[in-house]
Amino acid sequence: MSTAVNESAPGGAARQAAGLPRLLPAAPEDLHAHLARYGPTPYRGRTNLLIDDIETSGLTGRGGAAFPVYRKLAVVARAGVRQGRKVVVANGAESEPASRKDELLLGLAPNLVLDGLQLAAEAVGATEAHLYLHYAPGPQILRALAERSSRGLDRLAVTITQAPPRFLAGQEAAVVNRLGGGPALPTFQPPRVSERGLGGAPTLVQNVETLAHLALIARYGPRWFRAVGTSDEPGSMLTTIYRPDAKTHVREAAIGTPLEALLGAGADVQAWLVGGYHGTWLPMPEAAGITLDNASLRRFGAAAGAGVLAALPSDRCGLTEAARVTGYLAAESAGQCGPCLNGLPRIAAALAELAGAGHRRRTLADLERWSGLVKGRGACNHPDGTVRFVRSALTVFAPEIKRHARGQCSATDRRPFLPLPDGIPTREEDWT
Repeated sequence: MSTAVNESAPGGAARQAAGLPRLLPAAPEDLHAHLARYGPTPYRGRTNLLIDDIETSGLTGRGGAAFPVYRKLAVVARAGVRQGRKVVVANGAESEPASRKDELLLGLAPNLVLDGLQLAAEAVGATEAHLYLHYAPGPQILRALAERSSRGLDRLAVTITQAPPRFLAGQEAAVVNRLGGGPALPTFQPPRVSERGLGGAPTLVQNVETLAHLALIARYGPRWFRAVGTSDEPGSMLTTIYRPDAKTHVREAAIGTPLEALLGAGADVQAWLVGGYHGTWLPMPEAAGITLDNASLRRFGAAAGAGVLAALPSDRCGLTEAARVTGYLAAESAGQCGPCLNGLPRIAAALAELAGAGHRRRTLADLERWSGLVKGRGACNHPDGTVRFVRSALTVFAPEIKRHARGQCSATDRRPFLPLPDGIPTREEDWT
């Protein structure tokens, strides 16, 4: 069970004054409470006005890629209407097993996301709106849509589609395929879905947290948004945090917040994982001064991604944890290209061998070689993300690899730490 943490980390009083938390109320808000706090959806009446504000704000996507939001908006806005339509999609398919932020946001503040969806639709001239979820829609979402419809607040009806429980089901090309009635599988690009997406129509796919930020910028402006964060990476982001106490927290943090304030860095922490299962392991104490922004993380080859942050306890085996997750990632591949179909299973098997008691001398060299062969050759970013995770594990847990080669392990607690779903699907039908 994830918990929203609205109080700030150390030094939080100043950040609260600057406007945190912005996205997560203390309790679920119905439409009455939402309108009392924010007022009605601030439509502009002209498509370019909001896009200009989003450009000035510096908002980037919060789904993982951190792509400038205004660029995607502008591409779809400039595109001609094809098949009589343009489409906008709120992507809440939180397929990363360690992420809890989008589900919590939709449970606590669904109307903020729906405001952002409608504003994005106006900004690009969309004629169709969708909400794409990894799970069945909860009562808060259904109630919000019903209340908004009864009051005639939304310009477009919203269609809800449930994603299959697969890791890649939230990738934007997979989203479009699923909305079109096909399997939720990524496809080779170009063309991008912003140019030719659902039914051939220009399609904007934005993460639900991104849309919530957009709704706030539309109300309070770019300068307000930039009151927190860094000059190059303004704003705040939702983070899903795993600390050694085994409790999961969702916390809104200003970009640029010290990771140590979020994760801790005492003797009970041996490494940080930043960016989730396509992310990067960071060694302790070398990484202790890093902050939650891509400019800082880039020094370690890392990125904030979708805000998954984990502090691996010192009593667990990082090599075993990495092997567990890599096995899951290999099983979750779409199987549409050689790197996924052949490379990832070999990499996972080799890493599992390293995590066992003793391994062949050539296993580590094979693993490093295969990782190099896979990178940059996939149909989507799944092979690259998996290799990033594996390579960082080989570096950070190199001493543990040597222990396992001698039949030893430093772990005193064998319980899994990082979450994985039960009953990993492996059938073709699981994509639909």
